Amino acid sequence: MNDRYERGLARQAELGGPGPTRTGVYDVLADIAPDLSRLAVEFAYGDIHARPGLDAARRELVVLGVLIALGGQEAQLEAHIGAALNAGLRSGELVEAIMQALPYAGFPRVFVAMLAARRVLDSRGLLPVTPPSAD
Repeated sequence: MNDRYERGLARQAELGGPGPTRTGVYDVLADIAPDLSRLAVEFAYGDIHARPGLDAARRELVVLGVLIALGGQEAQLEAHIGAALNAGLRSGELVEAIMQALPYAGFPRVFVAMLAARRVLDSRGLLPVTPPSAD
């Protein structure tokens, strides 16, 4: 392929942790949009996510905020919640980040995001979540 694609695949592997590769989501669309996977890997991960300036966990917090605000992105929310955990975000921080979206995205979208977080945390044996302590 090319440097952008290879850089994107490396970033996806870093965020993906154990289990199937993130590109598996794109593979089901190969017969209708064969370039979609390559473009997503090159642009979203090779160009944007791999930029210097923010670590992977902080980038995933931004992605989660956008997905929560957009709504209707449950599969992507679950994938990025997993990526955020793989990047070092702690369970309590994840829950607090979702709570932070409440005044901006509203109760319905935050409830959906929290349910997605619960599914991911449960699948990893990370329930119950202990809230972060106040500093």
